[in-house]
Amino acid sequence: MYATLIAVAALWGAATGLLVPRAAYRFSVEPEDAWREACPAGHALTGPGRGWLGSARCAACATAGATAAVPTETGPDTDDAPDAPHAAHAPHAAHAPHAPHAAPWRRGGPRYAPALLAPVVSALGCAAVAATTGARPELAAWLLLAPVAVLLAAIDRRVHRLPDELTLPAAGAAAALLGVAALLPEHGGSWLSALLGGAGLGAFYLLLFLVNPNGMGFGDVKLALSLGVVLGWYGWAVVFAGGFAGFLFGAVYGLALMIMRRAGRRTGIPFGPFMIAGAVLGVLLGGLAA
Repeated sequence: MYATLIAVAALWGAATGLLVPRAAYRFSVEPEDAWREACPAGHALTGPGRGWLGSARCAACATAGATAAVPTETGPDTDDAPDAPHAAHAPHAAHAPHAPHAAPWRRGGPRYAPALLAPVVSALGCAAVAATTGARPELAAWLLLAPVAVLLAAIDRRVHRLPDELTLPAAGAAAALLGVAALLPEHGGSWLSALLGGAGLGAFYLLLFLVNPNGMGFGDVKLALSLGVVLGWYGWAVVFAGGFAGFLFGAVYGLALMIMRRAGRRTGIPFGPFMIAGAVLGVLLGGLAA
C-alpha cells in the first residue's frame, strides 16, 4: 500500500509536470506585456484550458516540426535561462526579464532535456512528499499544490517574476485545502498554526522588502504567504527550518556563480525557486516528525 501510494504520487507529479512548460512559456513575459498567445513559430496556442494546458509544443509545431531557428528562452519547452542583472532591481531576488538566449530548436523536435526537467522534478518531489507524509489527509493538499510550485519556479527562473495570478490564489488554495484536511481524521498538523505561519513568514518577507526593496522582490513576499501556510501546518520549527533553508540554498547558488565568475555581487538571481525548495525540505522534515 505504501509503495503504491508513492508510485501514484510520482505518476501524478510526472503528469502534471508535463503541463508546466507551456504554461511557464505563456506566463514568462515582462510585467507590462500580455500573456503569450502564440508559440515562437507564430501558431496560436489552442487546446484544453484555452491553450494553457497541453504539451510543450503547439499542435502545429508537433505536426510539422519546428524548422526555423527560434530562441529557446522564449520557447515553451525551455526552463534554462542565463542569470543577468537588471537596472531597476537588485542583487539576488530581482524579478526582471532576461535577455533571450539564442539557441535554435532542432529539426524534428525541440531540446527535450529542459522540457522533461519539470515532470522529472515534479515526480521526484511528489514521490518524496508521499514517502514522508504517508496516507495522511494533507498529502492531497501537497500534491495539488506541487504543480503550481513547479510552475512558479520555472517562471521565476526564466524572467525573475512571480505572477500575482499564481501567488495569491496559491496562498488561498493552501489555506483552503489544509482547512479541509484539518476536518479529516488522522491529519498531522494544525490549521491555525498554518494560518499563523503564512502571516508570520509573509510579514518577515514584507519587512525585508521594506528595509531593502532593491534586494527583495515583492513577488517573493506574496509567495511567502503560501509557503508559510504550508510550513506552518507542521509548526513554527518547520517554518523556521524551511525559511532558513530557502536563504541557505539561494546563498550557496549565488556563491557558486561568483566562484565560477558567472555573477557578481550585484547580479540578479531568481529567489523563488530557492524559497520553494526550502519549503519542500521543510514539508519533508515536518512529515517525518509528524
